[in-house]
Amino acid sequence: MRIQDLQQFYGSSPQAGALVNTLENNSLRTVFLQGLVASAAPMLFASVAGKVKGTILFVLQDADEAGYFYHDLTQIMGQEDVLFFPSSYRRAVKYGQRDSANEILRTEVFAKIGSGKSVYVVTSPEALSELVVSRQNLDERTLTLKTGQTIDVSLVVHTLKDFGFVEQDYVYEPGQFALRGSILDIYSYTSEYPFRIDFFGDDIDTIRTFEVQDQLSKDRREEVEIVPELAKITTEKVPFLHFLPQDAILVMKDFVYVHDTIEQIYNDGFSSQAMTERMEGATEMEQQQIVRDMQRERQLLTPSQFTEDAAAFRRVEFGHKPTGTPQATITFDITAQPLFHKNFDLLRQSLDDYLMRGYRLYILADSAKQQQRLSEILTSLESGGNSQSYPSSEAQSAASPANTIFTPVDKTIHEGFADNNMQVCFFTDHQIFDRFHKYSLRSDTARAGKMALTMKELQEMEPGDYIVHVDYGIGKFGGLVRVPTGNSYQEMIRIIYQNNDKVDVSIHSLYKISKYRRGDAGEAPRLSTLGTGAWDRLKERTKSRIKDIARDLIRLYAKRRHEKGFAFSADSFMQHELEASFLYEDTPDQLKSTQDVKADMESARPMDRLVCGDVGFGKTEVAVRAAFKAACDGKQAAVLVPTTVLAFQHFQTFRDRLHDFPVRVDYLSRARSAKQTRQVLEDLKAGKIDILVGTHKLISKNVEWHDLGLLIIDEEQKFGVSTKEKLRKLKSNVDTLTMSATPIPRTLQFSLMGARDMSIIRTPPPNRYPIHTELATYGHEIIADAINFEMSRNGQVYFVNDRISNLPEIANLIHKYVPDCRIAIGHGQMKPEELENIIMGFINYDYDVLLSTTIVENGIDIGNANTIIINDAHRFGLSDLHQMRGRVGRSNRKAFCYLLAPPKSVLTPEARRRLEALENFSELGSGFNLAMQDLDIRGAGNLLGAEQSGFMEDLGYETYQKILNQAVTELKNDEFSDIYADEIASGKEITGDEFVEDCAIESDLEMYFPDNYVPGSSERMLLYRELDNIDDDAQLATYRQRLIDRFGPVPREGEELMHVVALRRLGKRLGCEKIILRQGRMNMQFVSNTDSAYYKSPTFERVLNFIVLHPRRCNLNEVKGRRLMRIDQVPSVEDAVTVLREMDKTSAAK
Repeated sequence: MRIQDLQQFYGSSPQAGALVNTLENNSLRTVFLQGLVASAAPMLFASVAGKVKGTILFVLQDADEAGYFYHDLTQIMGQEDVLFFPSSYRRAVKYGQRDSANEILRTEVFAKIGSGKSVYVVTSPEALSELVVSRQNLDERTLTLKTGQTIDVSLVVHTLKDFGFVEQDYVYEPGQFALRGSILDIYSYTSEYPFRIDFFGDDIDTIRTFEVQDQLSKDRREEVEIVPELAKITTEKVPFLHFLPQDAILVMKDFVYVHDTIEQIYNDGFSSQAMTERMEGATEMEQQQIVRDMQRERQLLTPSQFTEDAAAFRRVEFGHKPTGTPQATITFDITAQPLFHKNFDLLRQSLDDYLMRGYRLYILADSAKQQQRLSEILTSLESGGNSQSYPSSEAQSAASPANTIFTPVDKTIHEGFADNNMQVCFFTDHQIFDRFHKYSLRSDTARAGKMALTMKELQEMEPGDYIVHVDYGIGKFGGLVRVPTGNSYQEMIRIIYQNNDKVDVSIHSLYKISKYRRGDAGEAPRLSTLGTGAWDRLKERTKSRIKDIARDLIRLYAKRRHEKGFAFSADSFMQHELEASFLYEDTPDQLKSTQDVKADMESARPMDRLVCGDVGFGKTEVAVRAAFKAACDGKQAAVLVPTTVLAFQHFQTFRDRLHDFPVRVDYLSRARSAKQTRQVLEDLKAGKIDILVGTHKLISKNVEWHDLGLLIIDEEQKFGVSTKEKLRKLKSNVDTLTMSATPIPRTLQFSLMGARDMSIIRTPPPNRYPIHTELATYGHEIIADAINFEMSRNGQVYFVNDRISNLPEIANLIHKYVPDCRIAIGHGQMKPEELENIIMGFINYDYDVLLSTTIVENGIDIGNANTIIINDAHRFGLSDLHQMRGRVGRSNRKAFCYLLAPPKSVLTPEARRRLEALENFSELGSGFNLAMQDLDIRGAGNLLGAEQSGFMEDLGYETYQKILNQAVTELKNDEFSDIYADEIASGKEITGDEFVEDCAIESDLEMYFPDNYVPGSSERMLLYRELDNIDDDAQLATYRQRLIDRFGPVPREGEELMHVVALRRLGKRLGCEKIILRQGRMNMQFVSNTDSAYYKSPTFERVLNFIVLHPRRCNLNEVKGRRLMRIDQVPSVEDAVTVLREMDKTSAAK
């Protein structure tokens, strides 16, 4: 059922009718709606939306409450006529930090009200307390553009500059514009998306909005208004209420509260810190201006003025009691949705009660999957609940009592309620399951631009950056250069090596180049010297090391393929119940990982799966489900973790998730006494323990299992070699699930493909609280405020400081300003036992503040710690900051992260960008991208064994992967060719991809993007790199579409360049190591090892068949042990692609 049907149904109630009549009667100035609780108020106002004329301003108690109210209204009415008016500051007004994303929402409200439309506006006292520009000022600064309008482009640009817009190459933030040929991009403050205006001569041809992240068009618009940032205008300002039309209606919960909040904000004014931040780097004249502008009389609304303005409007209140005596009161009989705390028996009982009393039940949820899970749970309770069988879907749809109990609704509101007059219940799914419900505002899209920009800067190569070329070594990027070849030009990449030697590399071999990234960004790497062979030697050493490891993996894989394991049975009803009681909704990746793991467990082959995902992406939940599945079949599960602290944590997680189910969870580690350990071991042997969590003690000799069925390893890269050896012996026929938080890039995954099955969780969980992040300078006010607030809600605080020497000094500062605070100090130079005790103490809430060096990031997870303060944040890399920030916000409370750094003017531009990106991007999940970009070496260093990380330092991270790929390909061709011979014999289709690591292209044709088509060499580089990574035709088509969208029609050179992608892919598939296009001919070089299994495969047969069919054009010969083939009459890349396509399709000539 759609939520709009509820809107109509609810609008037909007598109370809704009474409200409409009351509002139409102008003589009634004050109305009180008695008994409106939960989300009944937004539901009521949404249901009368079409019948009430005029603008309504809703003032809620605070920004969060307003956000939920706005979200409820938009869920029911859509976004067109509902607007949100936020405060223009990022946090409390007194700190004076503006937020440009909020400015967009504010400006949109001015523009809509100014145009005379009647709308709903939702706001909070903080937003009302600021004075705004007058109407006249707004009209002077509005530029309207329509399709078909004739206007000179230069005039538009001139106007934009007058308005204070800044010209850029590409538009990422509000207040910017870019002109490329006939395309003008503008990011106005009236819209969450920027506009792309396409001119034809002086006529506006089309106007479209576009996404900031990928710069692609979204929707067409007929007319747009361009407005600059209004907050900067210093002329006379007026209260927001002066902006409203005369007949507007104010709706609020509690007038007195709103008045008091405005008074409080006015009395606080702006803090001295806000003043100093503004003053930085300003001249004396500007400083005087700033002092004038920051007087509260010029910026903030006085409470008396507010009372006076509000008296001019009609007022509706819906709080507990009215202010004064209302002229009309409408009474509702509504009860809020009861709390079920995931107790489904209670839920079932309560729903049955309502049904008996003749109520209609609606359950609101955003996803159909949730509805289905709920009805499954209710059905299983109905059918006795204890039977192990689960009703099949046919049986269920035939006689499903659950579906007759409630009607599912497609969208949700914030808080459910029951209306006793109308005899209906609107219950929400997130309250039944005790989940956090999140509202989204349209400003979130505007914030994404900042992030996109930072991500882009991390990928960009600027001249002077260190880059690594697989064949030549580490050099400096010298920019893109045009080099004449024959009678045409080619775009090349210049790399400068030791002694100023230069190498120009074709843009088709971009995949051989990567940015050099290393662990510590301290000293610069040494440039390689060309011609000495040192780089090749380093590469060979690394390669032989990798081969040793890869050999084991391939052997193990071959062995496991023939092993028999235990096949678990299909899911029981308890498994469904466990999965449904998960606090958060499963992300698609998480769901897929769970299904993969369960499918592996149900098959007879032993499972060996690796699950990767960022901090807090729900890997542990996948493990809990797998362990429970094993326990349901009477098998034991072992969970192996690297540290004692983690063992205790995982034990708590498993115990809490499974406490309603008949399984016993226990743990083993140094922290347990000898007596406890003995007891655990006895129970384990007797089969009384189902799931045992522990450190490497689990695999010592004295641990005897009754019937081990599943081994779960967390953070495998942290275990030593001896532990891994013991594991291997255990593993060969036990199902194994390994988890790791280091995001492992795709290439690595493919190279290890033979050895492991992989699941990657890369979507962040929805509805996690975003972490409120703010930048500040180090000072006792901020620190004391943060700690006091967290202690006031019985929470705990992490304080991270990267130097051990001044930890005591910070502890004294905290003691001085927060005397009752209990502080623990932890750092890496302590004895492990000591550190462990401190962390255990922190987990058990013996301390309020953990003052530590960066040890926080190593996997500790404390639900009660929801504030993190990071001192000298500018010294950390993005991924470290992100990793540390991911330590808070793990529960359903709002979390805070304070980044303390010197004033922005002192920071280097990179550090400032990094911190701003984090501050703007408080959502989780940005992390996966961040970490991928900023991965440095931390991640995959130990993936293949500890001794590898030294090589990664020398080679740079991406190059290391490329060499890894080469090594695995060589092994397949040489030592393990028998595996392939077997596979070919058994009829398995094997293409050249298996034998060729890459197909290189050389050519004398013109192929590049001209610089008048794509301005800016770093943008061209990004486009070339992206083109380089494209795998199939569909991706190529969307890539071309995007080019046309952003830059106009693709020129000839660009089209040729795009054909190269298909050429390389087909070449690789046919087993070519290199393709040379020169003077209208194509030369192909095949797999260099002439004994390779490739020459016995059907792929090579196709090549031979092609020669048989075209004997005149083709010539196959062998030069110095290399097999070459020449094909004539190939004048362009497009023709080359056609030839290879034909070759690939050629079947055996009869």
